[in-house]
Parts: sequence; structure tokens; C-alpha cells
Amino acid sequence: MRDTVNETADTAEDTTAVEANADNTAEAEIAATAAAPMESGANAAIIDDTKASKLDRFFGITRSGSNYKTEIFAGLTTFMAMVYALLLVPGMFAGPEEPLFGAMYIATAIGAVVGTTLMALLARMPLAQASGIGASAYITGTLIGAATGLTYANAMIFVLLDGIVFVVLTATGLRKKILAAIPDEVKISIPVGIGMFIAFLGFKNSGFVVLSQGNIGMTSFNILTLVNGGLDYLTTIGAVIMLIGVIAIAVLSAKKITGSILWGILGATALYFILAGIGCIWGDGGCIEFFKEFSISNPFTAFKDWGKLSVGQVFVKGFDFSNYLAIKDHNVGTLVVLILTSALSLCMIDMFDTLGTLYGACSKGGLIDKDGNPLRMNRCMLSDAVATCVGSMCGATTVTTYVEASSGVAAGGKTGLAALVSAACFLLATFLSPIARVIPTCATAAALVWVGVLMMSSVKEIKWSDPACALPAFLTIAVMAFGFSISFGIGIGLISCVLVKICTGKIKQISVATWIIAALFVALFVLTN
Repeated sequence: MRDTVNETADTAEDTTAVEANADNTAEAEIAATAAAPMESGANAAIIDDTKASKLDRFFGITRSGSNYKTEIFAGLTTFMAMVYALLLVPGMFAGPEEPLFGAMYIATAIGAVVGTTLMALLARMPLAQASGIGASAYITGTLIGAATGLTYANAMIFVLLDGIVFVVLTATGLRKKILAAIPDEVKISIPVGIGMFIAFLGFKNSGFVVLSQGNIGMTSFNILTLVNGGLDYLTTIGAVIMLIGVIAIAVLSAKKITGSILWGILGATALYFILAGIGCIWGDGGCIEFFKEFSISNPFTAFKDWGKLSVGQVFVKGFDFSNYLAIKDHNVGTLVVLILTSALSLCMIDMFDTLGTLYGACSKGGLIDKDGNPLRMNRCMLSDAVATCVGSMCGATTVTTYVEASSGVAAGGKTGLAALVSAACFLLATFLSPIARVIPTCATAAALVWVGVLMMSSVKEIKWSDPACALPAFLTIAVMAFGFSISFGIGIGLISCVLVKICTGKIKQISVATWIIAALFVALFVLTN
């Protein structure tokens, strides 16, 4: 997740140099992997594992100084810390009672299984992957909708393109040029803007923020109005529970409780049912209707919905853009521009998420080489890219490495066995969709708001004292949050940065790649709605 929840800013200024070094040493890295499956860091002690089992030698458990018990516990810890993604991502696409929710639940779980298994067997790292919160928010909040005419199946085309581009960039080493083309002030601001965007989704989904006739405001908590029937009871308690849930997650996180977000969601769910039950006692119609319609579905229903609505839809209906083209002023030209800029936006979100997480999680666990780079970084990036491609075919959004995997690293995980345990847990979780369906929106909204809190940390890295940096950074964040569009935020940030450099006589600092990317976004704004 992270979507969202990464430490991109901590490494933003050094990313280009690190990427170049990583690509130059890719072949040596792969050769080293074959000879020594795992190292715990630059100065890892050499341990004789010749008498170890094949599984031990494959993952390098003894060589890394770890053991089976520690790796299994680390894998379980990682799963508990990020299983909330199986609740949040489907909830962005549909309500629990809708078939698409079950379909997206299975798709998200399968994407996590594929990505985490690749991390285990290809990269042999104790990290886990799942559909990113930030990328999912971009797809549901910017791409899909009546205004754009794009469908869920269309969105999977963008995800597939993102994965393919990421594979090419990883295999060729071109990703460092893309990263170098994004000015630092914009690069650092992207996770902050996404955090604001995600937090707003949480406020809106819980009913805390009310949209009415074009106006935005906070819901009323006036008890007298509620008693007199002026407010909807379930909506009101939803906003209250969201606030309580966020506070609970913060407290649990401060106390270093593993899986704090998951426990916060479950606690908020229990509170929702308790308060809804109290509403039934005094005869609230909404609460009575809620319990009348409440039921536990068959776990295989979600698989059935997945088969109908998600798997393979990228090829079956993904290329049908008739709804988009039916909207006034939309044509093939605007569609091409939209595809290019949207794929670019998804790719940047994915790149920054993955890179930030790799450096953050691996540095904390000593899983770095003598140059300070994550071990087998190219393989980690390739795992991400391949999982995104496979995930799109299954109906999942962009798969990325979650920073919550650092909890498993902190628990002692050093090898791919920990990731394999996490993948097995995600596989078992595919049969738990009935439990996910009973989680109210306000409970998952609390997690969304908390994700927004975590993603704000990058803001301290922005050079606010320099107007030339402050303006593009502010516009990137503000447009994402207030314009409700992640891609527009990136575009406005880039364009403003280019204009500022031109006007301040620093035009030579603008690379060709930056010019091209900025031009694509200008075309997006001029040619599309």
C-alpha cells in the first residue's frame, strides 16, 4: 500500500544516482543471487549452509542468520499488517452488497498472491505486494465514471499498459530517465497529494464530508436535530465511527501493535453493529432495515462474480471505448492522449510507491548492499511489473510493494520464505469474502484517512523557502486534493515547474524527457474534458 504509505521523499533526491548504479550492477547482482541466495546486508557474516535442506539453501535462511520459525512469524506479521487492502480496494469500486465488490475482492487477493509469490521465488525478499491504494484511488476517482465514459474494463487496459511499460523500463534501465525527468519538488509532492486525495475519499465515504448541490461541508453532529428526525442515524454514526476508528488506529500504531489498521477496521465494525443495534431498540427505520437485509453470503459467490465481471475483461470488453467516444468532444485523438497520460500517471505512481517502499523497508532491515541499494532491486521491480500485468488480466488494479511489509522485516524476516508465507495467507483469504462484505464503509473509511496521515510525511522534504519549488509542489498537492484528480495534479505540477524555470532563466535545466511529458499533459488539458 502504499498506495500508499511510502517513504518516497526520503530517497527522492538520490533516486537517479541510485537507479543508475543499480542498473549498471544488474548482471553482477543476478549472478550473486545464484551463488548466495540471501544476504542480510553489506557486512553479512558468511555462514556455512552446506548441510542445510534444499529449501533452506534456496532461500538462504541459514546464510542470512535467520531460521524457519522467525521467517514464518515474519510472513504472518506482514499479512496481518496489510490484509486491510483486501477490504479497502474492493470498497473503492463498489458497495459490499454489489457483485463487483466480491469480484474485486478475489481479483485483489489473486494479485497479492501473484505479486508476493514473485517476491518470494524471483526476488527472494521478505516483502509483500497487493493492489496499491493510490493507484486504485486514481482509477476510481479519475478514470472511471459517467463524466469520462470509461468503464472498469477500460481501466484494466490502462493497468495492463502500466505493467508492460514498467517491465520494459525495468528490463532496459530506462526507468532512471523517467525519474530524472520528474523535478524533485513534484516527485516529493506526489505521495502527499495522493494522501490528501485518499483521505478525502475516506471523509466522503463515511459521511463525515457531505456533498450537496455542488457544496462541500461537514456533516452535522447536533444531537437535538438527530432526535427530532432531522438527521439519518446510520449516516451520523458512520461519521462518528470513522473518527473513532482513526484515533484507535493512531493509538495502536503508537503502541507498535502489529496490524493496527486491521484491528482498527474490525473494532470500528463491531462498534457500528452495536450502535445500529441500539438504533433498533428505539425503532430507527434505517437500523431495522439494515439488520433485515443482513446476511452472510456463500464464499464461492465472490468467485462466480469474479468469473463474470473481472477475469479476462481486459480483453473481452477493455478495448470497447464506445461509451467514451459517445461523449461530446471526445474522439480517437483525445482517447490516445488520455491513454498516454493515464498510463504515464499510473506508471509514476507505481514507480514511486515501489522505490520508496524498497528503500524504506530494506534499509530498516539491513537488506541492502555495500552501496546502500536494496538487495536484488531489479528483481523486486520486475516482480512488481509482472504482477501488475497478470493482475490486470485477473481484474486487479496496479500491484505494488507495500511499506507495511517492513513490519515483517522488523519481526526478523530476511528471506523469501517470509513472503511465501504471506502469499499463502492471501490465498486462504480468497475464501473469506463473506467476512469482508459485512465490513461497513465507515470502518474502511477510517483506514483511508489513516493512510492519508501516513503519506503526509513527505511534505517536510519540500523546499518551501524557495518559491520556484514551493509553487509546483503546492499545485501538485492542491490540484490532486481539490481538483479530485491525481493525474491532473501531476500534470499541473510539471507544467508549472517548466514555466517557472523558463521565467527564471533556468530553461537549460529542463530535460528533453521533461518537455515531452509536460507537452503530453498540456495536450490532455486542451483536448479532453
